[in-house]
Amino acid sequence: MAGRLDLKGGRVELAHGGGGRAMERLIDELFRAAFANDWLAGGDDAARFEVPGGSMVMATDSHVVSPLFFPGGDIGSLAVHGTLNDVAMGGGQPRYLAAGFVLEEGFPLAELQRIVASMADASREAGVPVVAGDTKVVEAGQGDGVYITTTGVGTVLPGVAVGPERVRPGDRILVSGPLGDHGVAILSQREDIGFGTELRSDTAALHGLVAAMAEAVPDTHCLRDPTRGGLAAVLNEVAHASGTGMRIREADLPVREAVRAACEFLGLDPLNSANEGRLVAFCPPGSSDELLAAMRAHPLGWEAADIGEAVADERGFVQMETAFGGNRLVDWLYGEQLPRIC
Repeated sequence: MAGRLDLKGGRVELAHGGGGRAMERLIDELFRAAFANDWLAGGDDAARFEVPGGSMVMATDSHVVSPLFFPGGDIGSLAVHGTLNDVAMGGGQPRYLAAGFVLEEGFPLAELQRIVASMADASREAGVPVVAGDTKVVEAGQGDGVYITTTGVGTVLPGVAVGPERVRPGDRILVSGPLGDHGVAILSQREDIGFGTELRSDTAALHGLVAAMAEAVPDTHCLRDPTRGGLAAVLNEVAHASGTGMRIREADLPVREAVRAACEFLGLDPLNSANEGRLVAFCPPGSSDELLAAMRAHPLGWEAADIGEAVADERGFVQMETAFGGNRLVDWLYGEQLPRIC
């Protein structure tokens, strides 16, 4: 899309929250321009900053998923996992969470209790307590049941410094597991579509996996969780920030057969589909085997795969070698192929 945001006559679109080009433009031309500082300039989902005695990471995330309950999770566990993962992708070990709830008048207390219990279970399993919060209620018809915002703070793992600006030509690109599970699970539940097998969200807290990876290869250059916009958005964002190109191989992309079939049936692309329990790592080529072994030794990374490499390309193109031996440009979407997936 050409041009800039129309800040005088334009309106907010669903695409502005979809993780694609429209969202990047909104963030860059409105929020980043207004709040300009060194922490935002890096373009990461989490900010790293110095405090007396060390370094910390902070991230915040709002969750508006629909439906609220889905195979493999719900808005409660998702709100915990999403923010913990943003802290982890900043090279941090999450320590504390805060949660804010916007509730709609008339929302069933039994469902709210179920969501809060799920959040509590997820935070306990992750070892990261919810230590502060806030609750607001809006009139009936002015919300959609419940929205949750979580904020996390953590400490930077020793010797770790990750960021897209560190990616160099030759870096290997690793993914921690199958792609597209979350997005397709949400769609199948929302539209009540059966595909002959239960598709489950991959939502999970990844900081334990990141800690194991950091111990094995502290010089990992960049970490990203491919949520809204999927793998395609991550590769394009990192290519843009690092001034490199990306080349991946379709044959090496881990995608479950059920997800692949569902995407083909619905005209979707697994590369654009959201994930909530996967990460993408960029590391020096000489360390990729060691990092891949560390990922596969962890329960949340046993299906990890090396899918390609960063290459010298000032245009920042992301290209994929197809299963038929051709080449395809992997662009990021203007918006999101499926809104409200997280």
